Amino acid sequence: MQYNQFFQKDVQIVRKVVFIVCTVMLIGFITILAGSYLYIKSALKPVNPKDRTAVHVSIPIGSSVNDIAATLEKKHLIKSATVFRYYVKFKNHADFQAGEYELNRAMSLEDIIATLKTGKVMEKMKLKITIPEGKQLTQIAEIIAKKTGYKQEDVMKQLNDRQYIQQLIQKYPTVLSKDILNQNIRYPLEGYLFPATYSFKEKKPPISTIIEAMIAKTAEIVAKYEGEMKEKEFTPHRLLTMASLIEEEATEKVQRKKIASVFYNRLRVGMPLQTDPTVLYALGKHKERVYYEDLKVNSPYNTYIHKGLPPGPIANAGEMSIQAALQPAQTDYLYFLATPAGEVIFTKTLEEHNREKEKHIGKQ
Repeated sequence: MQYNQFFQKDVQIVRKVVFIVCTVMLIGFITILAGSYLYIKSALKPVNPKDRTAVHVSIPIGSSVNDIAATLEKKHLIKSATVFRYYVKFKNHADFQAGEYELNRAMSLEDIIATLKTGKVMEKMKLKITIPEGKQLTQIAEIIAKKTGYKQEDVMKQLNDRQYIQQLIQKYPTVLSKDILNQNIRYPLEGYLFPATYSFKEKKPPISTIIEAMIAKTAEIVAKYEGEMKEKEFTPHRLLTMASLIEEEATEKVQRKKIASVFYNRLRVGMPLQTDPTVLYALGKHKERVYYEDLKVNSPYNTYIHKGLPPGPIANAGEMSIQAALQPAQTDYLYFLATPAGEVIFTKTLEEHNREKEKHIGKQ
């Protein structure tokens, strides 16, 4: 009798264990299934529905579906080469053609597949515009004007059109915000036209097409650092503003991350940033040398008389400066000096800084 009771208890325990194990396995299976479904569903969507920047893709003769999938993933035109391969197989797609293609990240898988079946050679680009790093909006407008035949004032008029800017804020909300409409800002889109080379099918595309290609590129670059920005509580506007200061102070020989550390150290102790490029921006002209009288210019951009960051960027910044703004070096430097030879000397005290300044530049 006692044996039967123990036996029945053992059976009950075994049943409970089996039930728990089966339940856990079922939950795990459902979780994996749901996760796989969401992953595949996401992978089937365009990489970036708003990014229509042309991406050149070359498909050599004899390329397999695996080769094509790998190329598309490397170019960030699809989210998953594996999903692409299975999708092609499931849909029985074939007859991909070798050729030179122009694709973009807003295309769906079906659009990409349809294009790759045409064998159509990429249209020859009729206009190429290269925007260097560290250029101000007026300089970029001049470059666009020279390349397209538009008048510089017409380019600037489009860049400063408030109604148009409102439309851009709605179209590119991940990078543009109402911060750029601050009354203290000289040009709303200053710092938002990314330095890169842009190609267009037309010799003279609409000015808006050129502007938006550059803003879309900025949005693409900034999106790469979304996690770090969130962690450091940075808005795109603050990031691009700091990056522009780093860009304007940087030389070929200097580490941007050290310059960034100086700026952050000054902000931390309540010092003005005191960076000469902001004075030159406030003056609205380029000078080889900034004099003490220049430092008194009455402008919200003058970081000698106003603490903190200026109202907005003072130029466009390359990705290295954006990285430096988010990943500054860990130093206790409060000063740096760019010598005429291009060397940058970092110091901890004002006394050291003035000594180096007199040695390399002389008294003002």
